[in-house]
Amino acid sequence: MRDGRRRTRAADRRSGARAAPAQARLDAPRRTRDAPDGQTQRWTPEELLRALVEVEITAARDASNTRLRGKQASFPTVKTIEGFDLAASSIGPQTWAYLTSLEWIGAKENITFMGPAGTGKSHALIALGHVAVERGPRVRYFTAAELVENLYRGLADNSVGKLIETVLRNDLIICDEVGFAPLNSTGSQLLFRFVAAAYERRSLAIASHWPFEEWGRFLP
Repeated sequence: MRDGRRRTRAADRRSGARAAPAQARLDAPRRTRDAPDGQTQRWTPEELLRALVEVEITAARDASNTRLRGKQASFPTVKTIEGFDLAASSIGPQTWAYLTSLEWIGAKENITFMGPAGTGKSHALIALGHVAVERGPRVRYFTAAELVENLYRGLADNSVGKLIETVLRNDLIICDEVGFAPLNSTGSQLLFRFVAAAYERRSLAIASHWPFEEWGRFLP
């Protein structure tokens, strides 16, 4: 009986020694691809190398495009979602989750942040803009004064419409500090014309320290 157990243990050791490399091969990651008949086949070394090169090229292109979108957005500073103090704001967690999902940009919806100075309105706008840039949408940041000044330039040669269409090439237009400086009648008309042109075509994100009922203070 003892001899039998020794033979069994010896056989187990021999079997284990042979099985270990096979198990290692089974556990090692394998690149596979779908064959025309739907079965899975192993990639050849050439195919694997080509796939890895394509991944690197795509990653580099995506990073370059993200940097370009960030530059074109013209953010005045860098703000992050993580740095926004949600607890200190009046924005509910579910609302904030929807905003950071960016679904409203795809739906061409508009958002407005209102509240006194120092409550994080600009931080929230810019942080959402940075997230959008990273995920693909094109973004353009303006203060209200900058946007109106930009449109004013088109009055001389009657190119306001063209300037508006240029801005509307972006998926999200951020208009910060609305009401920070009063607008004259022409400036108000230009701003209204822009908002009307963007309606249901692009998403607008606006921040103002004035409640809606007091917007007549700066929109004559």
